[in-house]
Amino acid sequence: MRVLCLNAWGGTLAGALLPWLAGCGADVICLQEVVHSPATSNDWLTYRDGDHVLAQRANLYADVARVLPDHAGTFCPAAEGVLWDGDQSVPSQWGLATFVRRSLPVIGQVHGFVHKDFSPEGYGDHPRARVAHGVRLYDAARRRTVSITQMHGLRDLNGKGNTPDRLRQAQRLMTLADTLSQPTDIRIICGDFNTLPGSETQQLLQAAGFAELVTGRRHHGTRTSHYTKPGRFADYMFIDRPQAVLQFNVVTMPEVSDHCPLMLEL
Repeated sequence: MRVLCLNAWGGTLAGALLPWLAGCGADVICLQEVVHSPATSNDWLTYRDGDHVLAQRANLYADVARVLPDHAGTFCPAAEGVLWDGDQSVPSQWGLATFVRRSLPVIGQVHGFVHKDFSPEGYGDHPRARVAHGVRLYDAARRRTVSITQMHGLRDLNGKGNTPDRLRQAQRLMTLADTLSQPTDIRIICGDFNTLPGSETQQLLQAAGFAELVTGRRHHGTRTSHYTKPGRFADYMFIDRPQAVLQFNVVTMPEVSDHCPLMLEL
C-alpha cells in the first residue's frame, strides 16, 4: 500500500501536479489546501489576503477526482470564503481531500475540527479554522487494517513555534485518530503541520508511540524552490509501526507545489 501526503497549494502548479498525481501510484492520497468552488466553471481564480495574491485552481477537488478515476474522494471544508474572478467575488470552500483506491474497503471514517469550527462567512483571521480527516482501510493483500489521519495545522503569523493553540490542536488530532483506530491497526498520522522539528506536537505523538519519518530518516526539509522564506520543514508523517515501512521518501522532483510530497510504502 502506498500513502501520499501533500499540501497541494491550491493547485497553483496544477499543470505539473495533476499528471504527477495520476501517475504516482498512490493508493491513498491525503491533500491539504484543496479548493472547491462549485458556483463557477472557471479554471482559475485568485486568492487575495492583503499583499498575498495567488492563483488558485477554482475546482481543484474536481480536477483531482477527474485524473484519479480509480479512487473515491472525500472533501472536508474548513471554511467558505471568496476567491476572485477579476473584480467579481466567487464563493469558494477550502480544506482537505482524501482519495482512496476503490479496491480498498473503507471500514471507518472520522472527520472533525482541531482548531475553531467551520467558518461559513469568510476564511477569517489567522489562525484560521483547521480540520482533520481519517480513514480506516482493510488491506486484503496483507490481511491487515490501516488507519490514516491527516491534518493541516494552523498557521500563526508569529511563526511555527510552540503555542497553546497548537498543543490543543495536537491533542484533538490524537483524540480523532484514537477514535478511528483499533489496537490491531497500523496507524499513520500525516499532514502539513506548520511546525518545526521537535515541536510539542511531534513530542506528543512520539510519546504516544509514533515514529516521525521525515526527521527520523534525516531528510533535509519538505519545501520546494517555490517557497522562498527561511525554514524548510512543515510536513510530517508519523507511523506507530515503523517496521511496516518498506520505503519512505520526500519527493523533491518534479516540483508540484511549494511543498514536497511525502510518499510512504507499507
